[in-house]
Amino acid sequence: MKLIETKPWNDYELIDTGNSQKLERFGRYILTRPEPRALWDKHLSDEEWNRKSQAVFKRTRHMQNEDKEESGEWYKKKDMPDQWTIEFPLEKFRLKMRLGLTPFRHVGIFPEQASNWEYIYETVSLIQGEKPKVLNLFAYTGAASIVSLAAGAEVVHVEALKQLITWANQNMSLNNLNGIRWILEDAVKFVKREIRRGNKYHGIIMDPPAYGRGPDGEKWILEDGINDLLKDVRQLLHPDKHFLIINIYAKGISPLITENLFDNIFGEVAEKECGELFMQDNYGRRLPYGSLLRFREV
Repeated sequence: MKLIETKPWNDYELIDTGNSQKLERFGRYILTRPEPRALWDKHLSDEEWNRKSQAVFKRTRHMQNEDKEESGEWYKKKDMPDQWTIEFPLEKFRLKMRLGLTPFRHVGIFPEQASNWEYIYETVSLIQGEKPKVLNLFAYTGAASIVSLAAGAEVVHVEALKQLITWANQNMSLNNLNGIRWILEDAVKFVKREIRRGNKYHGIIMDPPAYGRGPDGEKWILEDGINDLLKDVRQLLHPDKHFLIINIYAKGISPLITENLFDNIFGEVAEKECGELFMQDNYGRRLPYGSLLRFREV
């Protein structure tokens, strides 16, 4: 078990955390968003937060259904746009992502995943002898898919929401790339179909939500489905050269649970990392972002 840190970069910093909120800078703009794991006091005063923030997300309701998604409203200052772009530097590529203020507090990027973007780019570049194939499940707005493509992989991007696939496609174009295969489907169904087809992937990336719905109303509850999904995912990995990234941000799923799930299915593997993913704010508090397990044999 280890602590795995994602460092800030030019276009992102975690300024302050506390009182179930976080103060973040995305490029030129500073946002205040809910953060249920920040149970400590803020370092800066409320007045400082209000002065710095150009947009504040405030909850209007908590949906009482299986999705358990927060909905709310952004309160913006006049200089805050609805959409803007940030960049993340990799060795030979600058990832560009279009951000936007959504009704569910998200902005189109999970900045803590930058550690995984570096890992993906490096690992895909290490695979020699054939064009790597990468499968990105629960793929959101496509950062990991675009990084895989830029590193030289053939990429399959699976997402259950049409508007997120549209957003990811825009991000691919923003990076002057093309060729990602977009799949609008429930991830569990797609994986089972790929097993029947006999397809294999050198890399599989998955960041499953705690709750979710497929495009045809399929219900996903992480605690009920993750064990079987990992068993199926194992069957899709290329037998010789492969990597896997699992990130789980869900209450009750600790790194120990994630490692037990993995070890029971995959056994002993080389170059495995497992632990708590975190980012540190400017005043030294470490904010956890769930369990991360990744390994590669390339």
